[in-house]
Order: sequence, then C-alpha cells, then structure tokens
Amino acid sequence: MELKPKLVLAGGAGCLGRLLRDHFVTAGFEVVILSRRAEPGTVIWDGETLGPWAAELEGAEAVVNLAGRSVDCRYTAANRRQIMDSRLRSTRVLGEAIARCERPPKAWLNSSTATIYRHTFGPAWDEAGEIGGCAAAKDEYSVEVATEWERVFQAANTPQTRKVALRMAMILSRTGGVFPVLDRLVRFGLGGSMGGGRQFMSWIHGDDFCRAVEWLARHEEINGPVNLAAPDPQPNAEFLRRFRQARGVKVGLPAARWMLEVGAFCLRTETELIIKSRRVVPGRLLATGFEFRFPTLPSALAELTGAKL
Repeated sequence: MELKPKLVLAGGAGCLGRLLRDHFVTAGFEVVILSRRAEPGTVIWDGETLGPWAAELEGAEAVVNLAGRSVDCRYTAANRRQIMDSRLRSTRVLGEAIARCERPPKAWLNSSTATIYRHTFGPAWDEAGEIGGCAAAKDEYSVEVATEWERVFQAANTPQTRKVALRMAMILSRTGGVFPVLDRLVRFGLGGSMGGGRQFMSWIHGDDFCRAVEWLARHEEINGPVNLAAPDPQPNAEFLRRFRQARGVKVGLPAARWMLEVGAFCLRTETELIIKSRRVVPGRLLATGFEFRFPTLPSALAELTGAKL
C-alpha cells in the first residue's frame, strides 16, 4: 500500500490549524498536529525544547509552523514578551529539530504576517514591498516581531529543507477568526467605516488560504517570503459596505478613532489591528500560476454569507 505524504502542523490546534488539517486530510495527506494541549490526534510539544515530538518530522513532505501567542490582546510588557518569545522559540526549536533529521522534511512553511509591510494608501505591496511600521497605527512593535521572526526562520541551518515565509493577510472563514466578529457587527448595524475608513484591508478566503499552503508545499521552485492575500485589497469603508450588501443590511454606524480606542481597551485588544493600512497583493502566487477561487471580495463574501452575487 502506498504511504500517504505526511504534513506536520506545529501549533495546529487553533482555527487555522483545523482549516489546514481538514484540507490536507481531504487531499490525501497524513496530518500530525503538534500541540501544547493533550487532545486526541495530537502530539505534545512545548514549542521551546526538543523532545520525542521531533521524530514526527522525519520524512515529512512539509512542516507548517503556526505556533505563536495571539496578537489579539493589549500590548502590555508581559504580553509583548509572550508574543515575541512564542514565535521565536518555536521557530528556533523547529530549525534545530529539522537540522537533526536523518530524512529532513522537504519543505518548511513558517507563519509570518502581512503586517510586516509599511502602512500605505498608495500602490499595493507585493513581496518586494517596503518593510516598516506606522506611528499613527502604533504598529512598530508588530513590525519588529515580524522581522525578527523571519530573521530567526531564515537563519536556521536546514540546507536540505526548502523554506517559505507565509506573510498572511486577514483570513476569512466561518469557523473562527475575524469573519464571525465582523459578521456580528454588520448584522447588528455596527458595520460602518472604522477610523475614517481609508485604510486598506488585505484578506484571503479560508479555502484559498488552504489551497495556497498546499501549492507552496508542493512547488519545489518556491522559497522565501510569499504573500497569502487575495488580489483585491479594499479600503475599510468599501470592505464593510460590501459586507453589509452581502448581508442585506442597509445601515452601518461608523466608528471614529476615539471610539475604536475605547472599544479596543474594553475588549483588551489594540486598534492597530484596524487602523493600519495593509494593501498587499499575492505577487509570487500569481506569478507561479496559482488560481484563486475567490479573487474578489464580493465572491468571497457571497460564499461565506450565502448571498447571491
């Protein structure tokens, strides 16, 4: 009997991990999840030290690292340390484990973020875009995390394993993340423009996210940073107008900057997640022939909400 190719998902117990697990199982892979939580079908790791989990990497088709503390929190000193340390330590220890493999994984796909690019209202950034933050969005720390994360990833000594940094935009999925939050706001009449509405929102449908990860795992010619974003970033005001249209909601109350600051404080999160203008496009995916099922925002929202185009 032919053996299934193996995919190892590090930190794969969350929303994105579940999306990828289901996709790759359907695609015929054996999926191994490395998790801090003892659950059926997972292998325990702490994301910091080598252990028995490292044996799972032997002969894998690909390793996908999703590990890292959520950034949806207040940026206190303690939370900042956890955000940074959880990403760097998990990436570093995976590099050590891969370096020790007798049959190293063919590919290592490590999470990164589209937040790494400079705030812009101008032309969209592909992978050659400017790295940098925005004082108004208070995102210098997030850019620092992203650049250090990618530095540690690229510094790992894994010459037999191809490496791809996944610069992920906002992922739209019914199963969790930002979509259900925005959906509730829109349905309750609160889905108006936020903080002026000029800032761009880059996004990708969950189905295309999974297909893109599989594409990158299979295409041996691709390495380095890759933007996981649909080719249709939209200003916040237009994004939410399209969302209201898909839900059949005519009115959405706008939220001024000061209102977002108050709301973020109450919800224990940061306004950077809303204010920064992320205008990112998938240059390398398109150049290598990847085809999006949901290339436009209306097509993505129609599938997610069940609306007719």
